Amino acid sequence: MPKPWWREVIETVVYAVVLALLLRTFIIQAFWIPSGSMIPTLEPGDRVLVLKFWYSLPNVSPKRGQIVVFKYPVDPERDFVKRLIGLPGDTIEIKEGRVFVNSREIAEPYVQHPDNFSMGPELVPEKNYFCLGDNRANSQDSRFWGFVKEDFMRGPAVIRYWPPSRIGLLD
Repeated sequence: MPKPWWREVIETVVYAVVLALLLRTFIIQAFWIPSGSMIPTLEPGDRVLVLKFWYSLPNVSPKRGQIVVFKYPVDPERDFVKRLIGLPGDTIEIKEGRVFVNSREIAEPYVQHPDNFSMGPELVPEKNYFCLGDNRANSQDSRFWGFVKEDFMRGPAVIRYWPPSRIGLLD
């Protein structure tokens, strides 16, 4: 005997909700960009998808240059989006806005608003990362609140899906 139509609808809705919760919890999550700290790469109001499972895969770890979402070290209830600059064991130094990793200046074509900040050298501890905003003149980042713990990393931001005029992969 076939199921009544209303039961099919209820089952479909329940399955969809369960699937959405599983996806959001373990696989992929949408994040809204609230500030200008990543201009020009990400602008306020942009929406990105983050691969939450990515760093739990075997032999996969965060890479320098990736745009990452992580729990804000000062308030882990909030999430931040920044660019990963320093890996565990790296020495980071900033001289008048120029960033050096292990004594070599890194090319940062994505930084359009540099500042003249200086710090370091500082060693990135094991199981920690050093993250900076692309809009250095307007970014609260590892220069001010320190390193990001490995277990605070949510995953890489891989796709901007809003606004429609800016849809695309993130580098």
